[in-house]
Amino acid sequence: VQLQASGGGLVQAGGSLRLSCAFSGRTFNNLVLGWFRQTPGKEREFVAVISWSGSTHYADSVKGRFTIARDIAQNTGNLQMNDLKLEDTAVYYCAARHSYAPAWTHASENLYDYWGQGTLVTVSS
Repeated sequence: VQLQASGGGLVQAGGSLRLSCAFSGRTFNNLVLGWFRQTPGKEREFVAVISWSGSTHYADSVKGRFTIARDIAQNTGNLQMNDLKLEDTAVYYCAARHSYAPAWTHASENLYDYWGQGTLVTVSS
């Protein structure tokens, strides 16, 4: 599976951005799509995941502000980010794996087999 992330940019605190992840290749029906982010000097952290069935799971830090979605027909996934905060500044990565497990089981980056390149999100005050 090949992944291509896009949509990052500069936004003021309180604003919104929508990240996209285009995927291709072995995109079976049990594809799990996740988003992670990383800031300099820190480990990559989980943001959100959508399972093969469409169930979702979010990090506590983004719950209520971010929404993950997926369009299988279009082979794309999206991360709608609202009410952005300074601490949301990071390089965001989309990742994928094939699994029938529930969404909440996919919060570890070690589980993912495929990664896209990062897209930078900068939130300014």
